[in-house]
Amino acid sequence: MTKLIVFTDLHMVPEGKTIIGLDPFQRLETGIAHVNAYHPDADGVIVTGDLVHHGDGESYARLKTLLDRLIPPLHLAIGNHDNRENFLSVFTDTVVDENGFVQRVLDYADCRALVLDSLFAPPYEYPITHAGFLCQKRMRWLDAELKSASEAGKPVLIFLHHPPHKTGFTGMDLIKLINEGDFYDLVESHGNVRHIFAGHVHRTINGSHRGIPYSIFKSPVHQQPMPFDMPDASLSVDEPAAYGIVVTTEHGLQVHNEDYEIAKRDPSPAKY
Repeated sequence: MTKLIVFTDLHMVPEGKTIIGLDPFQRLETGIAHVNAYHPDADGVIVTGDLVHHGDGESYARLKTLLDRLIPPLHLAIGNHDNRENFLSVFTDTVVDENGFVQRVLDYADCRALVLDSLFAPPYEYPITHAGFLCQKRMRWLDAELKSASEAGKPVLIFLHHPPHKTGFTGMDLIKLINEGDFYDLVESHGNVRHIFAGHVHRTINGSHRGIPYSIFKSPVHQQPMPFDMPDASLSVDEPAAYGIVVTTEHGLQVHNEDYEIAKRDPSPAKY
């Protein structure tokens, strides 16, 4: 059994700044303390991008002081709010692939996790780069690692920032992974991907696309408004912070969502 904690969309800002009046530092600090208290045995913590809000070095440095507190091993992906160069200048021990993308393989006893870099940059030209993209170099890397996993007899879990398909939210679907067809054609050709995990949307979403299950998690900070037809992808609401818990089993896996700010550890028996 492998247990992975999944955070996404941390959106760290410089000290003294907030997002819709919320403090990303405080919200994440509470989440890290929760993981350390109740899941110190996790095999890893994977963060699927948008580590900071404006891609600046000050925010990455501030974020690192928090993430260094985690007990389980940490693995980071980047998203559309990130700056790859600024990120790597602060998180200097980050594993990158042969082309400098923030991609890595995590091998566990019963599965292989692939962490992808879906940032469509440089150049950093917003709003164009808010959508995700896997270039030919990154796709070749994914192809090779899926083939290697198949040869090793390991099912694969894919983690990336941008959902590689529509999620039903009009504004966010405009900035999903733009080469989703190529991505799924490649994934299907190997037949060994058991689940896809993403962030970006700031909602808890579970389903399947082209026969492959997927899960999307909420942010520790702010969430996407629930109405589906909002064309503005920048709108946010204050709802409880959350992270995901992924547990592999003998026959598959389970995906749990922990609303850690409102979670209770001392349940009372229900009265009927």
